[in-house]
Amino acid sequence: MAEWLIEYGIGEHRALLMDGAQVCAAKVYWPGEMNAGRLVTAKLASKLAGKRRGIAVAESGTEILLDNLPPAITEGASLYVTITRAPITERGRLKRAIGRAEDTRAVEEGLARCVKPAKDVGFGYPMLGVANVRQLPPGSLLDDRWDEVWHAASAGEIDFAGGSILVSVTPAMTVIDIDGTGRPRDLALAAIPAIGQALRWFDIGGNIGIDFPTIQDKADRKAVDAALDAELADWPHERTAMNGFGFVQLVARLEGPSLLHRFATSRTGMCARHALRVAEAAQGHGPVLELRVHPALKPKLKPEWLAELARRTGREVRIATDPGLALEAPSAQIVAA
Repeated sequence: MAEWLIEYGIGEHRALLMDGAQVCAAKVYWPGEMNAGRLVTAKLASKLAGKRRGIAVAESGTEILLDNLPPAITEGASLYVTITRAPITERGRLKRAIGRAEDTRAVEEGLARCVKPAKDVGFGYPMLGVANVRQLPPGSLLDDRWDEVWHAASAGEIDFAGGSILVSVTPAMTVIDIDGTGRPRDLALAAIPAIGQALRWFDIGGNIGIDFPTIQDKADRKAVDAALDAELADWPHERTAMNGFGFVQLVARLEGPSLLHRFATSRTGMCARHALRVAEAAQGHGPVLELRVHPALKPKLKPEWLAELARRTGREVRIATDPGLALEAPSAQIVAA
């Protein structure tokens, strides 16, 4: 049975859904984020006249779009809100969080019976979609399978026999383009497993467009549709059939930023966290851990993150910069002094 493995990294928590040695899906959570499934307290800042919609402001200052507000609630009132979609940063704008107002009495009765977790886990077990969840012990690291997912998301590309898919985010949708050689029908069929892999590895939701090669024959288009149905049978979504230009649109539940969104809007943040993971995994003997990064990453390495790295490794941490390094290619070594 597949199970989620959760690793508490420095500045981020990572989860991989593993079926034996196979990576089925991945998720990332940055501590402090207002993620889907979280219960927060907020104040109703505004309510649309004659509507049951409004905007609430959480204690963190995050604005939350609400629907189905209680008719009697007034502006300024406090309420409990369950987040159904995290805020998502896009080029030039921020999509507000979306939430659901909860019954105050029911929530307080429930909280009185529960003990709140001490750790900011960020992954609600129901949100992960399976009951079997295993947390790795402190100090352990996921193997190179996470690096494989991370670098694929960084490039926005997954190869398959005869071609590759390129995945990019836009304000309207996530777009998957297929590039390769061969007959359009054969190329489209060969790309489908990579498409399913990208959707699950990159934690993609919302509106998704797949630009298949143009396939003239209607029977061939139906064959590709059937193969796509089979690949995504266990992935909740709705979709259109392929049109005459090879375009298919998917719609899936959107709970927060995908790995692609994070790279598109905070590549240095993603790379800084990756550098810390590289440093934590460094092997050798000596009292000093030297982490070498691109100069753009150094300001992103928060003092508390470096202090945690020193605590976890038991070594003095030194940061060196090298403009010849790519953002995605830090290096770390243990040195004598």
